[in-house]
Amino acid sequence: MLGCVIHGQDDLRVEELTVPEPGPGQALVAVRYGGVCGSDLHYWRHGGVGDFRLKEPMLLGHEVVGTVVSYGPGASGPAPGTAVAVHPATPCEVCPECADGRRNVCRDTAYLGSAARFPHVQGGFAAQVTVPADQLRPIPAGLDLSRAALAEPLSVALHAVRRAGDVTGRRVLVTGAGPIGCLVVAAAKAAGAAHVTVTDLLPAALSYATAAGADTVVRADDPDDNGWPSEVDVAIEASGVAAGLDTCLRLVRRGGVVVQLGMLPPGQSPFAGNLVVSREIELRGAFRFDSEFDDALQLLAVEPAFDALVSSVVPVRDAESAFALAADRSRSCKVLLDFAP
Repeated sequence: MLGCVIHGQDDLRVEELTVPEPGPGQALVAVRYGGVCGSDLHYWRHGGVGDFRLKEPMLLGHEVVGTVVSYGPGASGPAPGTAVAVHPATPCEVCPECADGRRNVCRDTAYLGSAARFPHVQGGFAAQVTVPADQLRPIPAGLDLSRAALAEPLSVALHAVRRAGDVTGRRVLVTGAGPIGCLVVAAAKAAGAAHVTVTDLLPAALSYATAAGADTVVRADDPDDNGWPSEVDVAIEASGVAAGLDTCLRLVRRGGVVVQLGMLPPGQSPFAGNLVVSREIELRGAFRFDSEFDDALQLLAVEPAFDALVSSVVPVRDAESAFALAADRSRSCKVLLDFAP
């Protein structure tokens, strides 16, 4: 079978791999689609994500859907042949965070396709993969597998919106119209936001934000754009750059909420900290997700507009081309790898 393995910076290989056997508690899944995430691109272009550096070859991918093939000893779940999405996180269940119901910030979690621990946790970009059986989620009837592949990034967006609190009737700003930013737009609208404004530097990205439900889009480099709001109730920073956080802090109202979702560059990042004090702004982080994965699948099942965010589907044999396309936000939103034989 074919798999997509990263060996180091700029060293992405499509390799012939042996089909694995499911061990105790595991399921074997035939992967159909895998979404190329920003972290996958970081491993490809930089050899790591933040402080997590590659120390061995690693199968990439954590946004995967497919069908159940079989189970290992002691494992059970959806019947073989069932279409499933794979929740990529395995929390430890014993740390203080897990005990407090915040498994998404578990201090000892295992996450598909991550170099955060060594040996690395191998990912899901292969024609068949083994995963813990309790991480399988049946795909709702009628939900196409390609749209279901958005479940993981949509879960991230849903968690960020929930970190903001009740957004019903609120004015929301989203900085950054990449795949996650666009899904934040959809999540905010689904949660009842009255008006969502999105900023980005690229017209193509803003067009995807409009498809996701944005009420107003603004060029981030045009201070004279009439779409800029005077103030908002909630701001969600999804660009991962300090300038986006600065925009959020300056436009959120006094006593408002800013959620930092985009992963900022390693090291120190300047920000308008005095505004946090003088305006009593609540600055909150948002990291990954937990139970939102199930909610994401249900939302995807009832909203066909999400299809517009899947910009390309590329055979796994052309993985490097797919990664290059995903890295070019002027040409893509969410790029999927297709593992069909």
